[in-house]
Amino acid sequence: MWEYSETVKEHFFNPRNVGEIEDPDGVGEVGSLACGDALKLMLKVDDQETITEVKFQTFGCGSAIAAASALTEMIKGKSIAQAEEITNKDIAEYLGGLPEQKMHCSVMGREALEAAIEHYRVGPTGSRTLEGKVVCTCFGVTEEEIRRVIRENNLKTVEQVTNYCKAGGGCGGCHSDIEELLAERTGETTEPEPPKATATSAPRKPLTNIQKIQLVQKTLDEQVRPALQADGGDLELIDVDGDRVIIAFRGMCAQCQVSEYTLAEVVQAKLRIFVSEDIIVEEQKT
Repeated sequence: MWEYSETVKEHFFNPRNVGEIEDPDGVGEVGSLACGDALKLMLKVDDQETITEVKFQTFGCGSAIAAASALTEMIKGKSIAQAEEITNKDIAEYLGGLPEQKMHCSVMGREALEAAIEHYRVGPTGSRTLEGKVVCTCFGVTEEEIRRVIRENNLKTVEQVTNYCKAGGGCGGCHSDIEELLAERTGETTEPEPPKATATSAPRKPLTNIQKIQLVQKTLDEQVRPALQADGGDLELIDVDGDRVIIAFRGMCAQCQVSEYTLAEVVQAKLRIFVSEDIIVEEQKT
């Protein structure tokens, strides 16, 4: 389990500025329920371009709630120009730090703020435009978004990029593209190294049923359950019938509105990478 600062806990259990603003001057909406995190940030701005009121609504983990709450406190009373200078690192530092696996929550806050300021400037008919091609189709992250988190946070690995903006956290098909963007930042032009064989790499020879069950359980324990448990959820392996894997969500995951996404884009995706491309995951409803 990750360690959270007292400030994170305080903003999670007692979030500031939750709610809606009637007729806001700026609105920023980022993320999506399908991706597991979503944030709506609303601003009121006076004639001097000072942020006089700010509210937020979010769907996500405790870190997402804390980061959004902290952001509202950071920008209230500041000018638009001052708010524009706030980075995701500033949000994390205000909270006394975040586990690296949760830094994407601070990035989501910064993106919502940028979207709200853009909406304030261009008016209600304007929209936030994302530059560059989409690299991670699972989470809709563009190459420019990835470049930015790499540059601003001095990231070195694909795993770090995933922690900061979720890119690469789904099927894994964009890992080579992320590696190229990382190499671009450091000036390297070498080809990425081929993946090393590991105990959980997809085997080349057919598996016996016992071997398949063991590998499925190992993959779930190492690749899936830690992330679910970090947010109060879990899953249990119920049965393996050929290429059908039956699981049951436990804890917070059992009531989660995006459990179907987790089933397909996390559990099934990981098992197809580490066990077999033919795996079909089904949920046993209790």
